[in-house]
Amino acid sequence: MLPQLVLSLQFASPENSALHRSALPRHRVARWVRHALAVDGEITVRIVNLDEGRGLNREFRHKDYATNVLTFDYAKEPSVLADLVLCAPVVEREALEQGKTLSAHYAHLLVHGVLHAQGWDHETSKKDADAMESREIAILAKLGLANPYI
Repeated sequence: MLPQLVLSLQFASPENSALHRSALPRHRVARWVRHALAVDGEITVRIVNLDEGRGLNREFRHKDYATNVLTFDYAKEPSVLADLVLCAPVVEREALEQGKTLSAHYAHLLVHGVLHAQGWDHETSKKDADAMESREIAILAKLGLANPYI
């Protein structure tokens, strides 16, 4: 049985809003997130434009560019409480560059972000990066999605 999820899905007027909304129907987002959760969770997913994505990355990570996903984790136990911020133009560009559908790339990044919210980290060591990547691949396979790293 999958964990329970309270999901808030927000669209902050990204460019090509209709494209991103169609790639992220609420039921799919909930399914992707629930498969990545090990315990119950309350997750806000916010889709933003370049300006907001860049501003948040600059303020919280001290990197002056918009990145694909930012995870703000507030609690891991007894349930996960987190915000995931995805920058629509960056996700769209990466999907095109990688030859993936926008929906599949969003699924991967949401799984990635939810794992971060639960304490997984790919920047601490090669071993941790390999473990997180393997976990992402396994979750995506259960969802019927291809390995995003090949």
